[in-house]
Amino acid sequence: MNDMKPETPRSARRLAFFDRYLTVWVFVCMIIGVALGKALPGITLALSKMDFGQGSQVNIPIGVLLWLMIYPMMLKVDFGAIGGIARKPKGLMVTLIVNWLVKPFSMAFLAWLFMQHIFAAWIDPETARNYTAGLIILAAAPCTAMVFVWSYLTEGDPAYTLVQVAVNDLIMLVAFAPIVMFLCGVAHVVVPAKVLVTCVIVFVVIPLAAGWLTRTALLKAHGPEWFERTFLPKFHPVMVGALLLTLVLIFAFQSKNLTTRWVAVLLLAVPIVIQVYFNSGLTYLLMRRLGVDHNIASPGSLIGASNFFELAVAVAIVLFGADSPAALATVVGVLVEVPVMLSVCNVCNQSRAWYNRKITDEKESPVRMRPQQRPQPDGGGISQQDVRERV
Repeated sequence: MNDMKPETPRSARRLAFFDRYLTVWVFVCMIIGVALGKALPGITLALSKMDFGQGSQVNIPIGVLLWLMIYPMMLKVDFGAIGGIARKPKGLMVTLIVNWLVKPFSMAFLAWLFMQHIFAAWIDPETARNYTAGLIILAAAPCTAMVFVWSYLTEGDPAYTLVQVAVNDLIMLVAFAPIVMFLCGVAHVVVPAKVLVTCVIVFVVIPLAAGWLTRTALLKAHGPEWFERTFLPKFHPVMVGALLLTLVLIFAFQSKNLTTRWVAVLLLAVPIVIQVYFNSGLTYLLMRRLGVDHNIASPGSLIGASNFFELAVAVAIVLFGADSPAALATVVGVLVEVPVMLSVCNVCNQSRAWYNRKITDEKESPVRMRPQQRPQPDGGGISQQDVRERV
């Protein structure tokens, strides 16, 4: 009789309270922001005109809040993890290819298809081009923060997730601006190169460098346990508050667009949802085809589909203004991404057995041996032992 106990079922991992209901908070911020924009138009207008310089399009309140969102995320990036890149080369290469060679271009195509053709009856051409630019900006950089949450929910390999985030951040320094400029140019949207490069420096290079310096100094002074369990948690409420206040201000600046063109929110959600499912599915299936373990494939598929919406919002505001259609498109990305990504997490978890079945079969399949040859009388033949050794 088999005395082995049945395998204990996996306990479902859950998001923290705020993260679990992020879409709800975004809706609440939308309502508050639109109400403020309608009830206090004078104050809203004054806040929207508080720029760092004439023609800079960098709104002071939103710029500060965005920096407070991005800096804590950069504190989590461990560039020391890049040393483990050789351990999981196939999984890393798949996600990098999808992140930088598939996702931005597939979103550009979907944005052009839906905004400028399928939905052309509801959107004027100039607004459609701005929506297209916003969607391109949204997809041009992969997620760096929420991906840790998605990886946790799918029992992903933490080391792989760290390596992927670190590598993506380094690539972002040189690839983000050229990709946005090229794809927006194809979509006939003029993006000033100087403004875009400045935006990358302000919202990527500086917070990334500041995060790395802070992390290095504090790890050396206090150790990793204090840094992870004491220091980083202090920034979570700051990041949450900055995100919510940013959304309130953006929705206040967008109050006229949202009340007169509310259907645009629904239209913008369509290409975003398709893009997430397409890229996550492509990554997941490629990983399975290549025999990558599930704890690499699940976070890889989520990294391949998610967007760095904090950076996208910042760039859209700098390039087009806080009340622009492009900025609205990036904000819709925040609204849509969380529930869609949670559904992708669920698919990865539910399909774990199906995924592992192929990987296990390939690993356990016996090596096909060559037919044995009968030894010749003169000893010149190949013996059975020789065959086993050569195989």
